[in-house]
This record gives sequence, structure tokens and C-alpha cells, in this order.
Amino acid sequence: METNLLAVFNERDARRRTAAITATYTEDVRWTDDDGVAVGHDELNAKAVELQARLQGLHFVKVGGVRQTRGLGFLAWEVRTQDAGAVATGFDVAEVSDGRISRLWTVLNSPE
Repeated sequence: METNLLAVFNERDARRRTAAITATYTEDVRWTDDDGVAVGHDELNAKAVELQARLQGLHFVKVGGVRQTRGLGFLAWEVRTQDAGAVATGFDVAEVSDGRISRLWTVLNSPE
């Protein structure tokens, strides 16, 4: 879960991000968020790059520890500015098969 957040979605270096994607997700990974569904490494990578472009100058930070049970993982996160101000919060839920993420859901928290 931490690799998903930090080594994929925070990683701006394409080579390191691609290596993390290969190690972290099944080939047919399915990522669902408010923008739609990405299937496979290439689509997930393209969507991650698009997200990073929208979040210029911002970065993800995990909030709390990873929670997991029997093939299911959960990790809360924040999107922060360089001076550590949170601009968005949410969480990821992942189904894990043979040690790799096969399905991923990203949920944004509603502003309160």
C-alpha cells in the first residue's frame, strides 16, 4: 500500500515509477477512481502521470499505518503543499493477489 502511494503516485521519475508499477501490481490491475477505470500497467501509469501533472508542486503523504486483512489493504493519505498544508484527503483500498495489487480503489474525502 505504501509503495502504491509513494513509489508510484509520488514518483516523478518515469523509470523508477515503471519499475514500481511492475513490482506492485498484477498485469491486469484495475484501478477505479472518480475519473474512471484504468486497466493494466500502461493505463495505470498514464493516469498516474496525468494526476501528477494536475498536482504540480504537491505530494502525497500517508496518514496512519496500513491496515490489512486477508487480501485487502487500506491506506489513508493527504495531498500536501511543500509547506505541509493539506489540500485534499482520501484513502486507497486494494485487493491483493499473490503479493501484488490486482484491484485498487481511490476515494476522495468530501470537504467538510
